[in-house]
Amino acid sequence: MAFVQVRLFAVARAKAGTELISCQPGSLASIIESLKAHGELANVLPQCSYLVDGLAPSDVNQNISAGSTIDVLPRFAGGA
Repeated sequence: MAFVQVRLFAVARAKAGTELISCQPGSLASIIESLKAHGELANVLPQCSYLVDGLAPSDVNQNISAGSTIDVLPRFAGGA
């Protein structure tokens, strides 16, 4: 089965202990929920922004297909 690749940056990468996680396809919300099982990543996810195949999603209920890439972007330099 094909997966969704999740790339982690900065503190998200440090908290998860890895830069790449493979997830089952599903809604963006369900994928974010599944990421909470990785190290201390759950602590930073609420402050992160997400890109799906390079684009900002308009809805966390949007379906993410196998083969897609999600970038998890924490706040940089104290930004909101």
